Amino acid sequence: MNKERSRLKRIGILRGGMGENYQSSLQKGGIIIAFILDNLANKYQPVDILIDKDNMWHFNGIPIKPADLVHKVDVIWNTAHPTFSNILDSLSIPNVGDSSFHSLLINNREMLRNHIKKLGIIMPRYIVSPKSAREVFEKFGAPWVVKNSNDVKVVKTFNELAQTINGTNNILVEELIMGKVGSIHSVSGFRSDEIYTFPFGKFASSFSGDEKEKLATFAKNLHKHIGARHYLKSDFVLSPTRGICLLGIESTPDLRPSSYFYETCEYAGVKTSHIIKHILDSA
Repeated sequence: MNKERSRLKRIGILRGGMGENYQSSLQKGGIIIAFILDNLANKYQPVDILIDKDNMWHFNGIPIKPADLVHKVDVIWNTAHPTFSNILDSLSIPNVGDSSFHSLLINNREMLRNHIKKLGIIMPRYIVSPKSAREVFEKFGAPWVVKNSNDVKVVKTFNELAQTINGTNNILVEELIMGKVGSIHSVSGFRSDEIYTFPFGKFASSFSGDEKEKLATFAKNLHKHIGARHYLKSDFVLSPTRGICLLGIESTPDLRPSSYFYETCEYAGVKTSHIIKHILDSA
């Protein structure tokens, strides 16, 4: 048994770190560890690498210096801040995760909007923490999508928007663009494609053949343009009047059995574990 384990590829799951994404990083990393144990335990040995809020690194619960990881892991999947990937690169440790620029695009809508203009792709207009409904109305009309940390709802009238904004902090009001909504998953280097786009799955019946081809091209161009290293999920709406509108992007696949990614893999005739193996082996 020990000989078998010694032949397994050691996959470090880097999670935690300082900042507001600490908890979400813990959760994402935990899901990846559980997925490998449940689906790829015959190929990989997952190792928990935690960076606590004091920036102390831990290897399976024991404090460690980053440089000492070189002989303890074969690949690291970084779910913490992308600056840690820079450290891993400096140590020549193969790793999966966002580049600093890619992460910045994911977390900064305005920068992402400006960056994708070259592709002819738009994003919904928005206002963060508006002081009044009139401030929103003067920038773009109804209907609106109002988002805060706990809720997302569609608002159709000015009075309802005013009531929603009144006395509320830290909200985002976004224009609602009508059209066909969907998501496309893309993976670098899969099935001999430079960028492989998955079939539309449950959204397939909503789009014509020409629309699917156009959207697949859009997803590949976006994947390449923003520098996605391994995986990208592009959420969009295809508007009859405004064309393709990007709603958001994600760089870590949702590995839960109930997820759309899981369903899309089945629709494409591939196991989710095959995609994760491909990503890890491509690092």
